[in-house]
Amino acid sequence: MFGLIGKMRAVAGERDALIALLLEGTEAMPGCLSYVVARDPGDPDGIWITEVWDRRESHAASLQLPSVRATIARARPLIAGFENGTETEPVGGVGLPR
Repeated sequence: MFGLIGKMRAVAGERDALIALLLEGTEAMPGCLSYVVARDPGDPDGIWITEVWDRRESHAASLQLPSVRATIARARPLIAGFENGTETEPVGGVGLPR
């Protein structure tokens, strides 16, 4: 499996709008096992995104899907920047294959 954990910063006051966009169409991403968007309780503009994919290639392919590309284009004006981010190698957990 392939994982990503990263922090995104929304333009001030736009966090909920950005979260709504990030959650659109997430069920139609082949190979995506988990995609979690969370508010950072200590940062009014912070958003944490945690992803688990069956493999790295599925994540790369998702970025070419028309629906994902359209969402990225709509979200871009609401994104102030990116902070921490890392790749992981998930080994299991609730909802993930063993």
